[in-house]
This record gives sequence, C-alpha cells and structure tokens, in this order.
Amino acid sequence: MQQGISIWVRDPRIQKNDFWHAYIDYEICLHTNSLCFTKKISCVRRRFSEFVWLRQKLQGNSMLMVQLPELPPKNPFFSLNNARQISERMQGLQKFLEQILQSPLLLSDSCLHLFLQSQLSTSKMEACAAGRTHFSVAQAVQCYSCGPRRRFHSEEDLQKDLSMSCDSDSDSCLELRDTEPRVKDLVLKKAKSVPLLHLMGISGDETLSCSSGST
Repeated sequence: MQQGISIWVRDPRIQKNDFWHAYIDYEICLHTNSLCFTKKISCVRRRFSEFVWLRQKLQGNSMLMVQLPELPPKNPFFSLNNARQISERMQGLQKFLEQILQSPLLLSDSCLHLFLQSQLSTSKMEACAAGRTHFSVAQAVQCYSCGPRRRFHSEEDLQKDLSMSCDSDSDSCLELRDTEPRVKDLVLKKAKSVPLLHLMGISGDETLSCSSGST
C-alpha cells in the first residue's frame, strides 16, 4: 500500500494570558499510514512561536544537510482582529509542514514527532528528545489532546468572532508557558472550509497521564 501523510493546520483560536496579552494557536491534525509514525491519527494545538522553535531545532539537528522551507514572515503589525492575516499565516504554516514531511531525514527527527503528536511545551519536547525525561518519545506521543471544534464557514464569520486584538508579534505576546494555559477560548475558523477529521481523543497534561481507553 502506498504510504501517505495528510496534515491540516486550521481552527485558529485566541488564547488569553491576561488582560493585556493574548495570542493565537492553531489545530494541527495529522492522518497517515506511514511507517514513520506510530500514531496514525493525532490532533494538537501549537502557536507561531512553537513553529519557530521547531524550525530552529530541525535546522540544527539536520546539520544543514536539508534546506528547510521558510515560515510565514513575522509581521510586527500582525493583529488578532485581522481575519485575512490569520488566514494567510495559517496557510503558510500548513505549507511549511507539508514540505517538512516530504523529507525522509526530517521524518526521523524526534522533535518533529513530539511537535506534531504531543502537547508538550518546547522545553519539555527538547528535554524528551535529548533523553532527559522519565518518559520516552513514544510515550509522549501516546498522550495527546484533541477534540471537536466549533467551525465557521466564511471570513465574515471569522471576523465577527475576533473580539480581541494584539498589535504585534512581540515577545510579550509570544511568551512561552510550560503548562497548558487555562483560559477562555474565543473560537476562530479558517476562511476556507477544510475536511473535518472526526477525531476522538483524551485530555492529557504534560505529566502524560492517559486514560486507559486511549487509542
């Protein structure tokens, strides 16, 4: 059987750190029959700064043997109120991942698997890939977060639900947190509709506690 990997970057959502600081994260859904992945269906959420981390790690780990694709440019005027900017960034992130997944060398990188199929923070992904955690990469991949998302069908729907703004991609707006933020989500939707994977998942945290019924 021909092996294939399908990946979607979609469902942008505003996450609020506090009254002044907010950011957007994106749902990354992967569906594959490739032998490179032990988990064939997964769904996690990542933010732009984590994509930046991933590219830096892949570039370093590949010893410059692979020319990595570029991420969407960092826009100092990026706004959470601008549906067009969000959609363009989301499409750029998906193109980046699609190109990454075409490289056999990069597919062997543990950081890529942790990024795509676990909800660990960047610091814990780095520690896990280096063997400095009490759990392995495979164990981390077995515990991931996914669930149904509210979806919109047009850019107008997306624009209506954007009620917060962040005027830049400054460090204050992209501060990494080691624990999953407990915030009220304002759900966004990509301007163009995409196929919906009916994924059932488990609620997990970075201590990797999994329910016995997870797949």
